[in-house]
Amino acid sequence: MTPAQFHARLKKGAPPATLLLGPEAYERRRIKEAMLAAVPAEAVVQHDLSEIGLAEAIDDARALSLFASERLIWITNAELALPRGRAAAEEDEEGEGGGGAGSGDAAPLADYMRDPTPGVTLVFEAIRFDFEGDDKRKQERVRKFYAAIPDVVELRRYSTADARHEAEGLVRKAGFRIDPAALELLVESLGGDIARIAVEIEKLSLFAGERAVTVEDIAALVPDARATTIFALVNALGRRDRARSLEALDTLVKEGEYLPLALAFLSTQFRMALVAREAGLKSSGQVMGHFSKSGVPMWQSRAEQVYQTASKFSKKQLERGMELIYQADKGLRDARPDDRIVMERFILDLVR
Repeated sequence: MTPAQFHARLKKGAPPATLLLGPEAYERRRIKEAMLAAVPAEAVVQHDLSEIGLAEAIDDARALSLFASERLIWITNAELALPRGRAAAEEDEEGEGGGGAGSGDAAPLADYMRDPTPGVTLVFEAIRFDFEGDDKRKQERVRKFYAAIPDVVELRRYSTADARHEAEGLVRKAGFRIDPAALELLVESLGGDIARIAVEIEKLSLFAGERAVTVEDIAALVPDARATTIFALVNALGRRDRARSLEALDTLVKEGEYLPLALAFLSTQFRMALVAREAGLKSSGQVMGHFSKSGVPMWQSRAEQVYQTASKFSKKQLERGMELIYQADKGLRDARPDDRIVMERFILDLVR
């Protein structure tokens, strides 16, 4: 089910057990806040499966409390309950119909779910694996291991469009004004990571006062925003938006950005996007996995940027972009060049 569906489910009462599946931190936090608000603080217990076994956590759920008629038991690192090594391989070979080594390990949970303790709510966090790419098979193993739990909440990452829409709502709720271009830069600079966007909006609400937050404010106040103003330039170039591209360049110049460094970033971005295109990568998760396997450090927001660039440019356009970057680089190395004019010429040639 989706987070929205789960919130509707909570209005009728929390289920005996819930599996939170996926990496999206913002919705996970909202679910946790809603569930914590329904029980007194002394009725909340947290277990970490890196410290105790699944059977111990289930034993705690069966134990009756002398102090609270209702209890919320929050269990993190749920993936660690799965079998490892040879046991995991054997389980994969047996497939969906086999018993597998993991079936015995999951037995305490299956037994518990047949007769759950009244008033006790179990929540398992399994947040390490995404829904796409190399993580997909691992996540399916998690889902299979916890098959006794019928209420599974899929915490999928927000798309850029959804993140922007949610950010607009958060700004309205916070009660301050932000320029549309500034909001777009905020979303793009944080790779659509709504958890980070929410934190920054909370900070901006304290800063804004009576005036609207501007692009310059985002560049100055939001971590990574100055560096990713270059990504805003890439995004504008991908849309063939000449005016926004030149505006992004103007922002870089005003910030005192060393333009040859900005061009070097563009070169890296285009090369990675070309690799992603040629490899047929279909998501940011696949991008991150592909480059990590090749020994190239890659974090989620960076992978999202590469994926978006690959989506906005065809293979032919990326190759032409690399040629234009080479020419611009030569221009920046000429004797006493005007860096801005070189970069403007590069932008105009690319968006033709």
